[in-house]
Amino acid sequence: MGRVLVIAPLRVGRDTWPAEIEKWDHLEGLTYAVAIGSKDERLAALRAKADIYIINRENVQWLVEESGIPFDFDMVVIDELSSFKNHQAKRFRSLMSVRSLVSRIVGLTGTPSSNGLMDLFAEFKILDYGARLGRYISRYRDRYFLPDKRNAQVVFTYKLRPGAEEQIYNAISDITISMKAEDYLDLPACIHNEVKVKLSDRERGMYEEFRKQMVLSLGDEEIDAMNAAALTNKLLQMANGAIYDAEHNEHHIHDRKLDALEDLIEAANGKPILVCYWFRHDLARIRKRFDVRELKTARDITDWNGGKIPVAVIHPASAGHGLNLQYGGCTLIWFGLTWSLELYQQTNARLWRQGQKEPVVIHHILTEDTMDEQVMAALNRKDETQAALIDAVKAVLEV
Repeated sequence: MGRVLVIAPLRVGRDTWPAEIEKWDHLEGLTYAVAIGSKDERLAALRAKADIYIINRENVQWLVEESGIPFDFDMVVIDELSSFKNHQAKRFRSLMSVRSLVSRIVGLTGTPSSNGLMDLFAEFKILDYGARLGRYISRYRDRYFLPDKRNAQVVFTYKLRPGAEEQIYNAISDITISMKAEDYLDLPACIHNEVKVKLSDRERGMYEEFRKQMVLSLGDEEIDAMNAAALTNKLLQMANGAIYDAEHNEHHIHDRKLDALEDLIEAANGKPILVCYWFRHDLARIRKRFDVRELKTARDITDWNGGKIPVAVIHPASAGHGLNLQYGGCTLIWFGLTWSLELYQQTNARLWRQGQKEPVVIHHILTEDTMDEQVMAALNRKDETQAALIDAVKAVLEV
């Protein structure tokens, strides 16, 4: 057997891959080295004799360009191929520079096109040098897409040409296998629930004032939004219960979501709960109100899966890929949503995955008539494209 390099998100490479290698009988006898940590720790792992070497994706450029370690891996496995969807990113360019040295490469992801089929170009170029979707993004774009939203000569978004979606699926079908967990695994039910909260008249007035004027007066403090993107972000903060000023000071608006979260925790009757937050002030206010523990370290994750944490909090950006959290609980609460379909779906999949024994309940605490509802609707709309891709190349396996 040759040398295998696994590229994964940091926590997944550090915690999940070693745990899974130790778990399965058919992997007995394989040795591995985790090249994550300080420079000296990474170098020591890469110099060790092993069958499998695991490194986090942030250190791919370092490995290729700075480590001094020869890139003599026979096979590369990219856990979360979607993290290489940017063809201009340093990690993508570094890996492509040594791609010819690898005889076999495998990409794994549950969200190959979370922001549309344009994402597929870079992902498949790593796999096949551009044989199926082309070597250049400009030609891929011209062949399968048309300009959509634009300002004069500046194109902001693209839309698929008629028939292009099926053409793309056909082009990649011979090296793509898609398996939905619910089709091949005996998974429990997954229930999505929306918990609506209402602003008071005063809070509604503040929200609408800011939405229309892009300026909000809070006592002696005046908070403004410089553009539409900033306004959207601050309206989401207000929907969650607080807002930052220019100096990043927190200003309290309401406790509606905290009250709803308290109700959900009480209704759980002691069953472990995982709470997702988005803004740092969400975490600060949750901690002030409840006895919670943030999942950050390997020990935190072990304790969660051991049923030792009644209420855990986690940020989707650090939980979105690969972590096994299904053994610690079956209730997930979104205190604040993210626009990223990829992070949203992957975070939900931390509980609703193989090994989960109970029905999974995913609560979304939404403030009525605010940006919350628009984010929820956008996530639902984007899911149509994602599901279409997965269904188009779904594998029919002989069982």
